[in-house]
Amino acid sequence: MQALMMNTQLMISSILENAEKNFPEVEMVSVTADNPLHRQSYQQFGERCRQLANCLNSLGAVFGDRIGTLAWNDYRHMELYYAVSGSGMVCHTINPRLFPEQISYIINHAEDKILFVDLLVMPLVEALKQHLTKVETIVVLTDKEHMPQSSFSNVLCYEELLLSETANYEWPAFDENTASGMCYTSGTTGNPKGVVYSHRSTIIHALAGALPDVTCASNMETTLPIVPMFHVNAWGAPYAALMVGMKMVLPGPKMADGETLHHLITSENVTFSSGVPTIWLALLDYLELENKSVPSLSRVSVGGAACPRIIVERFKENHDCTVVQGWGMTETSPLGTIFSLKKGMEDFSEDEIIDLQCLQGRGVFGIEMIIVDENNQELPWDGIAFGALKVRGPWVAKSYYGLSDIPGNDECPVDDQGWFETGDVASITPEGFLQITDRTKDVIKSGGEWISSIEIENAAVNHEDVAEAAVIGRYHPKWTERPLLIIVLQPKRSLTREGMLDFLKENLHKMALPDDVVFIDELPHTATGKINKIGLRKTFEDYQFPLV
Repeated sequence: MQALMMNTQLMISSILENAEKNFPEVEMVSVTADNPLHRQSYQQFGERCRQLANCLNSLGAVFGDRIGTLAWNDYRHMELYYAVSGSGMVCHTINPRLFPEQISYIINHAEDKILFVDLLVMPLVEALKQHLTKVETIVVLTDKEHMPQSSFSNVLCYEELLLSETANYEWPAFDENTASGMCYTSGTTGNPKGVVYSHRSTIIHALAGALPDVTCASNMETTLPIVPMFHVNAWGAPYAALMVGMKMVLPGPKMADGETLHHLITSENVTFSSGVPTIWLALLDYLELENKSVPSLSRVSVGGAACPRIIVERFKENHDCTVVQGWGMTETSPLGTIFSLKKGMEDFSEDEIIDLQCLQGRGVFGIEMIIVDENNQELPWDGIAFGALKVRGPWVAKSYYGLSDIPGNDECPVDDQGWFETGDVASITPEGFLQITDRTKDVIKSGGEWISSIEIENAAVNHEDVAEAAVIGRYHPKWTERPLLIIVLQPKRSLTREGMLDFLKENLHKMALPDDVVFIDELPHTATGKINKIGLRKTFEDYQFPLV
């Protein structure tokens, strides 16, 4: 028996149409390279998106074309999100912080026809000119007054383009499984890999992300997505916000500037924000230094790297703000898990709740997850056993652009049972809370025991003198491998090896205590802000533990 329900295709353009009709007055506030504070309503936003869709047609873009963006979090980038996907093309967001060789590879591999480039990123694009062999047109995201000189022959001004077109445009309907967006994994080895999102996966992901136990997205809230729009769809914020009519505040290129973030949060009454740990540490340090507060901010979401306990504690104690930690990947759109209490946990002590906040959260509807041992046997959710984490669901990648989509194939990230292999090592508590203990390649195997580098790093950064910490495994003649702790100190702070080890003895079991501590001025990072363990292993490849 067939159901008697309408089979409406899930279109990203429908989110925009809903926002225009039901929330026309809601604001989108932006910082841009050419404007310290821009405001427009969702109604104005919708009109500009339709103008942009007409511009794309005028530029010769057709259904399925990849349209590249090199831009920050602002209203023009938002317009590209909707106009490109809504008109049947693929919005390919590119991380301008990647190495130039990676950027040119990504643009050429995706075969981007048009590039929309932020004013501040144009010098980078100019330097790549000879390598961008497939790009036909470059559009600078600014107005006529701020247009830069360029060596490219076909460079256009974004605002002038929009002025040349009307807002008369009807969004086309097509199969919901059509590609809508594209983002390449940054990686630390080999070439980046392209993840291709669909209209269907994006909308289902946004619906899940807006749930009360996830972001509590609503028309009553104001969001400040600090996680960049050039990476993993800004964690779905551009879609979830418009879906529920939530006011958006976009920080533009000043995503790590404490003063700017404080001003935006307080002046726009931001209630929810999302970003990586380094962003929150920078903001917290600024607030403490300047003796300022963020009274409107009730929740912050943390992802991209493990959240140190000190961030959770400082937000709670100093600003009465709840930290919501999650886990995800480019390949999971990225929502995989997120923190929320379960019924029966209301009376937990503050320390017990913080303990849970320092985990990677609970699974959300739509995501299945398992952990397996070295023989691919499923392990229990007991909070003790840990193994390789695998996931599957409607917004999880089944293959990479241009690579094999046959499960079990070496180029395919999905095994022959349909599970995506995340590369993470994890344990799961009986209540369903995920704890990432390491990356598969970062687990330190010492004397037959597995040691979590993340556990050591989290313990180290809780020391008041430590700014950043990283742990890698190095050869040991007795134990095969032992942990080496590498530390960057806070400015004008001092700490000895012995002082660090004494501190760690209170927080780590004996086997996990590093065999040595070294201090350096700066840790290498990937383009998405994660510590580059590959780079560290290269730097310390000849390191030998001191003889005891």
